[in-house]
Amino acid sequence: MDYTPTKITLDKTQGHLEISWNDGLISQYPLSHLREACPCVECRGGHQYMGIEHAPDDILKLTPKRSYQITGISPVGNYAIQPTWDDGHATGIYSWEYLRVISPQSPNTSE
Repeated sequence: MDYTPTKITLDKTQGHLEISWNDGLISQYPLSHLREACPCVECRGGHQYMGIEHAPDDILKLTPKRSYQITGISPVGNYAIQPTWDDGHATGIYSWEYLRVISPQSPNTSE
């Protein structure tokens, strides 16, 4: 199935990003855990560790280094978002497929 968001909401008060998906699932990503799951080459430790096959099995088991906030979000085409984090990091492109796979409410549902 081709999962796409129908709504994306940044809740800075609760500290999460909420995505409503076209199949009715609502995913809530704690910001600090989402930052630790950044898919960029720098955060993954090299190109060989990028891609869906290297996505964390459960982002809630990641140990955030600190509390993070998103200061901005930019769309990337029709397939992803690129957050800017309060630590200045802004190179992670979170595709819809990646976000769906790491969803705490439905991990590893990529098809």
